Amino acid sequence: MSLLNEPIHPIAKDAIKVWRISNTISQIIIILVGLGLIVSSIYFDWYRWIQITLIILLAVDILMSIWDIFIEPTLLQKYWRYDVNNEYVQMKHGIFKVKHIIAPMTKVQYVNTEQGPILRKYKLYTVEIGTMSSSFSIPALPEQEALRLRSQIAEYAKIKEVENV
Repeated sequence: MSLLNEPIHPIAKDAIKVWRISNTISQIIIILVGLGLIVSSIYFDWYRWIQITLIILLAVDILMSIWDIFIEPTLLQKYWRYDVNNEYVQMKHGIFKVKHIIAPMTKVQYVNTEQGPILRKYKLYTVEIGTMSSSFSIPALPEQEALRLRSQIAEYAKIKEVENV
């Protein structure tokens, strides 16, 4: 049995911008909901402990938004790696808790490319790989790389691509 090499291919640098925009939108929504609850608690004269709890939760969320927007995206991009060969798809990511996924090509059932509005702005795709038991994603790949990777995985897994008419 041979040892597998560590995955070496990084995801796109623009992933940092995409994740920052996405996390900023999420954090703004959470903060607005929190502010709405605090205003409601004052207006409807809720118990004082509820108001204090809501203020503390909002303060913690504001501190967590610093991590989510400025620090986490950079670290995620730095530590995300993938590799594909004719036997396996490997993905390795994580900062404190490292996750190393190895999926045999014989178990791959489908491969998709996805692109939301923020990814589209930066011409990036997410490649989703489905196996018999679960699915995995390789995020934020440049368009040409994502399409090449999708075709390569489909070829290795012997998946026939259906043409849409």
